[in-house]
Amino acid sequence: MRATFHLKTLTVAIAALSFASAASAAGLDRSGQDVTAFFQDGVYAEAVYTYIDADVSGKDSANQFPTSNNYVEGNDTGDIAEDYDFFRYGVKADINDTFSIGLIYDEPFGASAEYTKGNFVSTGDLNTNISNVTNNQFTNINVARGTLNALDAAGNNLPPGTTIADRESLRAAIAIVDAEAGNAGDNTKVEVRSQSLTGLLGAKFGANKEFQLYGGPVAQRIEANVKLRGTAYGPASGYTSNNNPDMDYGWIAGMSYSKPEIALKAALTYRSEIDHDIDIFESYPVFGDLTEQGALQQIPAGTPNREAIAAAAGAAAASRTSRYEVTTPESVNFDFQTGINPTTLATAKVRWVPWSDFTITPPLYNEVSKRSFGPDGLDLVEYEDDQWQVELGLAKRLAPALAVSGTIGWDSGAGDPTTSLGPVDGYYSVGLGAKYNVTENWAVSAGGKYLWFGDAKGQLPTGKVVVDAEDNDGFILGAKLSYQAKQGF
Repeated sequence: MRATFHLKTLTVAIAALSFASAASAAGLDRSGQDVTAFFQDGVYAEAVYTYIDADVSGKDSANQFPTSNNYVEGNDTGDIAEDYDFFRYGVKADINDTFSIGLIYDEPFGASAEYTKGNFVSTGDLNTNISNVTNNQFTNINVARGTLNALDAAGNNLPPGTTIADRESLRAAIAIVDAEAGNAGDNTKVEVRSQSLTGLLGAKFGANKEFQLYGGPVAQRIEANVKLRGTAYGPASGYTSNNNPDMDYGWIAGMSYSKPEIALKAALTYRSEIDHDIDIFESYPVFGDLTEQGALQQIPAGTPNREAIAAAAGAAAASRTSRYEVTTPESVNFDFQTGINPTTLATAKVRWVPWSDFTITPPLYNEVSKRSFGPDGLDLVEYEDDQWQVELGLAKRLAPALAVSGTIGWDSGAGDPTTSLGPVDGYYSVGLGAKYNVTENWAVSAGGKYLWFGDAKGQLPTGKVVVDAEDNDGFILGAKLSYQAKQGF
């Protein structure tokens, strides 16, 4: 007698663990862009809440000299990762036995990090900071300022052994200290949020309607705010950017196969890149200070309001509103499940995201970096590697209304060293979940995951390593309310 796989309960139990495939793992990936709600039978709807609590800490670098990239273990950074939560909603219905429609909302990309300790916090300690950024060449800010004034007054008749480069390096060091002091009490912080709405239309074909092609439009909204503080960021200390929310559009396409008699479902889903044209306000104090000093040198002595004119030039250079492009990455998801016996289901998920192609290049930040790093300048955020993510699961029906599931997972991360705003290189995870049918149509699910993060060094765009994060972990909790009903045609 052929076994019958009554595994509807199990399928939803496994899905209960799919709300948080990533947590500070690779790039800005968060939700995993799951679309398995669209593959459920009949009419289906779900509301999912996910909460992430990651503990990411490390040691800053005692070497704060801007032109030296050597990492020297310094002080504790405290917990960098802030708690993070998001929602996902999905609804799907069959028009007839061939066509299906669906709508999915999720929050695919994000970041939330803040440094509260170490040299990522502005202290306003002028003497300590001038010592750090000049490699102890100056230990008193007034002595440094006096030396710079003497060099400026000397003009072309510089003291023996002193070069123009020395003068400009000292000027830059004082500007760093002044910018850091101007934000005394501020922490380095980044916040990125996104929302995505995906429309789906599917068409089944084959002798038993076992194949399905599906696709549709994607609307995506993204916003971000960044504050770089403390002498760890050298000339970029005090940099601030506020990105206005931007909505733009892409598409999704895929193909699935099902064999209900053994509870087999497999789907391959592609999401396109989405180009965002974003309004951004940037403030870069060091650039303004250097511009002011440069303008002052060019304005003849005795010119009325000479200092005010130079200060206005510096202020104008330090702040700017402009537009730039950010492209969120394409991705490929593979979802698979099959029955092992009438009460047991096996699942697998694989996800690929090419984070090595992703950059954030704010215009003013990039322009300033060209002064020291060539015609292309620097990106504020970039990643070395692509992300691969794999998750395997088993589910077991314990009673007609109750199922439990477990998963193990691995995320490759996006390279090490990585950005100082997220010093984590992938993770390993284990998860448990359960689903209970409250009625014939309504169910609740809950799940959790524990994650071991990979060690990583956080570096600046210049290549300077400023934090070493080791032995970090985190957990994810989620809950889901779902509704499912049969449709007859």
